Amino acid sequence: MQRDLFDEEHLLFRETVRAFMAREVVPHHARWEQDGVVPREVWKKAGELGMFGFSVPEEYGGSGIRDFRYNAVIVEELMRNNATGLGFSLHNDVVAPYLVDLTDGEQRRRWLPGFVSGELITAIAMSEPGAGSDLQGIRTTAIREGDHYVVNGQKTFVTNGINADLVIVVAKTDPEAGARGTTLVVVERGMEGFERGRNLDKIGMKAQDTAELFFDNVRVPVANRLGPNDGEGFVQLMNNLPQERLSIAVAAVAAAEGVLEQTIEYCRTRQAFGRSIGSFQNTRFVLAELATETEIARHYVDKCIRALNAGELTAVDAAKAKWWTTEVQTKVIDRCLQLHGGYGYMTEYPVARAWMDSRVQTIYGGTTEIMKEIIGRSFGF
Repeated sequence: MQRDLFDEEHLLFRETVRAFMAREVVPHHARWEQDGVVPREVWKKAGELGMFGFSVPEEYGGSGIRDFRYNAVIVEELMRNNATGLGFSLHNDVVAPYLVDLTDGEQRRRWLPGFVSGELITAIAMSEPGAGSDLQGIRTTAIREGDHYVVNGQKTFVTNGINADLVIVVAKTDPEAGARGTTLVVVERGMEGFERGRNLDKIGMKAQDTAELFFDNVRVPVANRLGPNDGEGFVQLMNNLPQERLSIAVAAVAAAEGVLEQTIEYCRTRQAFGRSIGSFQNTRFVLAELATETEIARHYVDKCIRALNAGELTAVDAAKAKWWTTEVQTKVIDRCLQLHGGYGYMTEYPVARAWMDSRVQTIYGGTTEIMKEIIGRSFGF
């Protein structure tokens, strides 16, 4: 079916992103996977092309456009090239709403111009060694002392954790108040007591700097709190999670489409028993199944993008998109690897790297099981 989500300006923007990918990313990504991190210069080059902060007001360097289709273009082009090392979607899709909607004028002047230019790389620190999907179980504290918070605790699985200049830290300002005691504070590079731990050794996404962060009596100005009051952090997180989960769904479908296209071409040219493996009925049936499920996922995600732009995307809608598309992604890539035979197990083939990179998709941003729980609760049982 014909896709009709994008207008002419989005298609032109896609050409810009594709040219950037071909020039600045694809030739270097294998080296970044060995290094375990993407150079900061790449962020600055992307910023020069206007790839960050679409919703940031023009006075701070952004476009002032609330249109998630631009975000989707970037995510799709990254994933179709399996460029999983660049944490652009975390920066654009997850952090941006916090810095645009929850900041005051002084904070915007300090942070947003660098956010847009790529000079300030951002992260959000939610998960802890003992608290993953259960955000109410976090133990990191930010205790008020005059005009500062004193932050203590540990975070893990932090995307952009090594490169980040600004980290939104989910902390308890009132440890006895449960979810109502949660506050979001911004910790900045160089603050005394803020230390980065290991650049974590993962199964996939090797070029992505995913780190542990440690906070030892870090004094953070109250002026770095997001929102006007303490205790609003949990609600703020819940409000922004649907967009984060939609971003993951966009990535899932784009990754599945990219690997499927590569596999169809491989099946067209790979010979076995004197003919192409695509000529065997089993191969055609497998590809038919994968193509159907991927296209169905594509149209649901596109509908969710329209709903987000209209302010109508619900937490349940986003949960459906997130769990279904990521499960489709892992299935599609696994079956495509099988069709590659032994070559699919070799990391020099894109399908092998995509297979390793895809596994985390059903985990971060809320596991498949948590997504089903969110949907199940909506029935009112």
